[in-house]
Amino acid sequence: MTTMTSAREPFPVVLAGARGHGRSHLVNIRRLERLGLVRLAGVCELRPLDSEELDGFGTPEQSDDFGALLASTGARIAVVCTPIQTHTDLALTAARHGAHLLLEKPPAPSYAEFRRMADGVAAARVACQIGFQSLGSHAVPMIRRLIGDGAIGELLGVGGAGAWIRDEAYFRRAPWAGRRRIDGVDVVDGALTNPLAHAVATALALDGSTRAEDVEFIETELLRAYAIESDDTSCVRILTTQGTRVSVAATLCAETPSEPYVVVHGTRGRITFWYKQDRVLLQRAGHGPEESVHGRTDLLENLVGHLTDGTELLVPPEATGAFMRVVEAVRLAPDPLELPADAWHSESCGGAPRRVVHGIAGLVAASADTLSLYSELDASWAPPPRKAVCR
Repeated sequence: MTTMTSAREPFPVVLAGARGHGRSHLVNIRRLERLGLVRLAGVCELRPLDSEELDGFGTPEQSDDFGALLASTGARIAVVCTPIQTHTDLALTAARHGAHLLLEKPPAPSYAEFRRMADGVAAARVACQIGFQSLGSHAVPMIRRLIGDGAIGELLGVGGAGAWIRDEAYFRRAPWAGRRRIDGVDVVDGALTNPLAHAVATALALDGSTRAEDVEFIETELLRAYAIESDDTSCVRILTTQGTRVSVAATLCAETPSEPYVVVHGTRGRITFWYKQDRVLLQRAGHGPEESVHGRTDLLENLVGHLTDGTELLVPPEATGAFMRVVEAVRLAPDPLELPADAWHSESCGGAPRRVVHGIAGLVAASADTLSLYSELDASWAPPPRKAVCR
């Protein structure tokens, strides 16, 4: 799919979207520059970065025209960290210019846009890596080996839990934040599809169900405490074609924040993976608990390795097809149900107002433990689940 190169000169990189989450890409590009792997050739932003924001980078070319910037810089790699609804068009622009891609998650706001992106990138014969950084954790293949070796017996299911705090300002940080669509264009921002999307993608990866065709059907329960379009408190349950149940419960309205995790249930034990920390806890019959912390391969570094040495990409588009089935189920579901006023309260978090759903952290944990939806955990405010058949 890609052209190997014998040259070891740093790859010229253009970054589209260098503020907000894009700052983390600037930090990483600076690290890889020091290793001699890449150089920042250009930045695409609506408003140019100032010298402080570009500290240590010299004077890369700047423009709000992504295609022109790719052409003028001769970029070999494009990192796209822009609003969700722009991902497909920018990815295809990069592909037309022969630039290989690191595309932030979620890769697209709909399954049709995902297919348009993936098919276009493949036709252009450029490499594409999707930015699910948790899938670069060395814990993922280790857990898959444990499951395959029967360390916890027969696989029963995989549960994910994410209980985070986001204040009112979070949903005002950008015009697309908290939106399902803008002027008829899909955005599909939401707890499951954006901030806690890693929980969904990681749970599917641990089950070995990452392709679109690995999904049989999906049930969703979408709710919101905030005055937004999208969901801030949600759960999803996926039945895979191998018969495994994969569930994820998420909220941005927790009493206190906690580390998100994925738990693999077996007939003789369980494996808990705190994916942001690369930390694993193995609990199984006849053994004491075993905890381990693992390394992680950076996805941009992996992309560079793919281009120079043929290293296998960790997260190509086809490895996110099942996740995109979940995005599509969320997109097609009815708009999130507004939680009743007595289900949440407002409080100040460092001077910023936020909303807290009563008892939600316990419900999120219970969902991961039992692979249940909120409605099955006697949450009085939960709607009947919405089922989407994917076969």
